[in-house]
Amino acid sequence: MNNLKIVFLGSSRFSTFVLEELETNGFKPILNINNAKEPLLIEKLRKLNADLFIVASFGKILPQEIIEMPKFKTLNVHPSLLPHLRGPAPIQGSILKDNQTGVSIIRMDEKMDHGPLLAQKPVEIKPWPDHYDVIEEKLARAGGKLLVETIPGWINGEVKEIPQIDSEATYIKLIKKEDGLINMDDNPETNLRKVLAYSTWPGAYMFFKKKNGDESRIVIKDAEIKDGTFYPTRVIPAGKKEMNWQDFLRGNS
Repeated sequence: MNNLKIVFLGSSRFSTFVLEELETNGFKPILNINNAKEPLLIEKLRKLNADLFIVASFGKILPQEIIEMPKFKTLNVHPSLLPHLRGPAPIQGSILKDNQTGVSIIRMDEKMDHGPLLAQKPVEIKPWPDHYDVIEEKLARAGGKLLVETIPGWINGEVKEIPQIDSEATYIKLIKKEDGLINMDDNPETNLRKVLAYSTWPGAYMFFKKKNGDESRIVIKDAEIKDGTFYPTRVIPAGKKEMNWQDFLRGNS
């Protein structure tokens, strides 16, 4: 497989871990496209005469012309157990919804996260839930390893496609900044999961009325549930450095 001509498309931290696993196991791409904002030069890609394209969190919908270009088509590694949690934020969705997590390898088609399954593997993560960046790396490395296991059989015609069951599909929407807002009246478990899911971006935050009457926006970096109540533990007040929640309260309440 060392002579397999692979083009890798990935533009996120998740992508880098997938690529590391591929390269460690002898699958070194002839081209690594890591900027989704740059235009894809179709003729340049065509001249490479690549055997396989691999997509991992690229951040751009690929036209069918590119997906079908390589001899062995285009594979995608997705950090959920498809058809569950299709969409742009499956890791956050797993944390928020307490879904069993895992990785899937699909052959891409014209619809997002819709193509037939080639391989799938549940990934047990303990403790659960954890911060986004921790889960992201574990799933990315698991996805990279699953690609390494799947590619030889796919190239040799031994791996069979399994259509996804569309009626069982669930979806996670694109995350917006305002999704990180914490309402202290909400369920404590819901708030804790928001802190963990949004720890990288957009960040969980709340508004706090200080003793002088001013309202301050506070980013919540970490939190806990104690005696059934949600408590921030590490925060970043507006215009200040990260601090312990109790230290913030001593000066502002």
